[in-house]
Amino acid sequence: MSLYLRYFDRETLVSTVDEAIDFLRDIDEIDVDAELEADIREYVASNVYYPKRYKIQPRVYFIIIKTDAATMQDFKEKKALHTPDNPQPKNSSVMNRLTEVCPGWYEGCLDFKRVLMVPGTGKFQYRDTQFVARVKAESGLDCYERIVEHLREQVDDRSQFPSAKGKNFKFRYLGKAKM
Repeated sequence: MSLYLRYFDRETLVSTVDEAIDFLRDIDEIDVDAELEADIREYVASNVYYPKRYKIQPRVYFIIIKTDAATMQDFKEKKALHTPDNPQPKNSSVMNRLTEVCPGWYEGCLDFKRVLMVPGTGKFQYRDTQFVARVKAESGLDCYERIVEHLREQVDDRSQFPSAKGKNFKFRYLGKAKM
């Protein structure tokens, strides 16, 4: 693993933490104290791969990026990008669980923005509202669609419903439905 460091137009690609700290010490504007050095060593030792930004002055930073690139040219051409151990998209498990067909009873909980009239003023406002229902459905997505279909008939058309994939919809499978 290599480290890419940049401070304005000064940049380098080094292979050790000591080389990175030496590079930073050569820059007059950066005061490399024991705390900064310890933080850089901790970042390099961790398994975190996103870039780390260090504040020097208000709106002035230097960055460190972990990379598998052997040369600066490889880094610039993005030939050595780090790929996570599990390249599966983060939301794929949510979508798999949501669309998994398992007919039966579901309990769905939906947090949405409901339009309500304010008494006295006659004006309308959005209110955070939670709706919980038990429905007979084929999947979590079917549960969501049935709940939203019901709510659209009951509330103002301007009410806003979240995505089934978001954090504002939760469901749990209760069991098989008796036929």
